[in-house]
Amino acid sequence: MGHVTFSQAVYLALTGVLPSPEVAKLLDAMLVSSIDHGPTAPSAYAARTSASTGAPLNAAIGAGILSINRFHGAAISDGMMVLLEGIQRAQDEKKTLDEIAVEMIAEYGAQKKRIGGLGHRIHSDDPRTAKLFSLAKELGVAGQGVQMIEALHKHFHAIGKDLPINVDGALAAILVDLEIPPEIGNAFFIMARIPGLVAHIFEEQSRERPMRHIHPTDVTYDGPDPRSV
Repeated sequence: MGHVTFSQAVYLALTGVLPSPEVAKLLDAMLVSSIDHGPTAPSAYAARTSASTGAPLNAAIGAGILSINRFHGAAISDGMMVLLEGIQRAQDEKKTLDEIAVEMIAEYGAQKKRIGGLGHRIHSDDPRTAKLFSLAKELGVAGQGVQMIEALHKHFHAIGKDLPINVDGALAAILVDLEIPPEIGNAFFIMARIPGLVAHIFEEQSRERPMRHIHPTDVTYDGPDPRSV
C-alpha cells in the first residue's frame, strides 16, 4: 500500500510478479476502458432493475455481473483462445498471420461460429480499441496478439464484413501479449465494470422510485459538463 496501484496489485495477484512501468500504465488504461458504457449495457440494466426491486448492494452487483456473458463483456477468454490458435498455427505451419487469418475466417464461417471480440451493436469503430492499441504500441507491449486480431479485422473487411474490434477484442489481444492465461481473461472486464455497476445502483437507489419501469435508452444526462483530463 502506498507503493503500487490497484492494477499493479491485480497483476501481482494473478501472475506472482509486479508489472513493468509500461505494463502498469497499460493495465490502468485497460481497467478504465471498461468501467462503464452507460445504462444501455445489459449489466447496468440488470443491476439497476435489481436495485429497483429493493435488492441490497451485493445482490444488485451480482445481478449485473451475472449478465456479463458471451455477447456482453465475456468474449475476452474466447477471443484469446482464437488468437492463440492463430498464432500457434502460424508458427507450426510457417505461415504469416495474414494467411492464417484468411483460413480461420473461412473455417469459422463454414462452421457458423463467431470469432469473439469482433463486432459491436453501437460502435462502427470502437474508440476504446483505438486508444488501447495506440497505447500498447507506444509502450512496446503490442505483439502477435494485437497483430492477429488486426489481421482478422482486415480480412473480414476485405470480404465485405465491417466488424470493428470491440473492447473485448482489444483486451483479448493485449492479454495474449501479456501472457495472461485465457481462462481468466473475462475477469479483466468484470473487475473493471464493478465500479460502474456500483454507480448505477447507487443512483437508482438514491434518485429513483422503487419498482419503476426502466427503459435502458430513455434517459437524460444531467451530470457535470464535459471536462478535460
